[in-house]
Amino acid sequence: MQAILEATKQVAGLLKAAGHPFALAGGVAAYAHGNMARLEHDADFCVLPEDAGAVAGTLRKAGIPVYDPPEDWLFKARCRGQDVDLIYELKQQPVTRELLDRAEILPVDSVVMPVLAPTDLLIGLLNALSEHHCDFSGVLPLARTLREKIDWDRVRRVCGDAPMPDAFLFLLERLGVIAPRGPGTPSGSADGDGGVPTAHGQPHPTPPAPPSGTAAGGRRQRPEGHRA
Repeated sequence: MQAILEATKQVAGLLKAAGHPFALAGGVAAYAHGNMARLEHDADFCVLPEDAGAVAGTLRKAGIPVYDPPEDWLFKARCRGQDVDLIYELKQQPVTRELLDRAEILPVDSVVMPVLAPTDLLIGLLNALSEHHCDFSGVLPLARTLREKIDWDRVRRVCGDAPMPDAFLFLLERLGVIAPRGPGTPSGSADGDGGVPTAHGQPHPTPPAPPSGTAAGGRRQRPEGHRA
């Protein structure tokens, strides 16, 4: 974990010194926002597409190896023995100045840097899910930790009816992490009546109130003043 943080700090310091717009993304960004999941993979940075070549040049000048992977939406670097992804396209959409402008300035192990805003961070993670990669274990702790900071209306609006994000949001509803959609409410809206929807999209019926003098679970309450 510390090795990833050290690599993150070094790369961020180089990008800041050179004046490149960027924002920390991925698991280290979640860590910066307070999600304490173990860091096991790499450090991710979002950069502007038009700045990608200059960013690569800055890293090479500092002695950090840079190479192009088969994927055409990022390039990679190797810093302090750790992989670093420099991402300039998210889900076939270029990284934009607006995305970077929404980033929050946060400390990452004592070094301050721009970090993707919680809503943008979650949207990026959800849009990366697919039939071949549908692991909610990394996204669920983030959603729980940052639920008060995430614009859930915007998440629904941006992710729309994509199957994997929609399934994840339904899971959050059933777990009580977020408010459920009401019956007949389209996926793009978070308005709801508080009922938990069933697998068919309809709310579970509200159980009738127990008769007077009956406790939850069907047990009769002892009359007030009754001695055991």
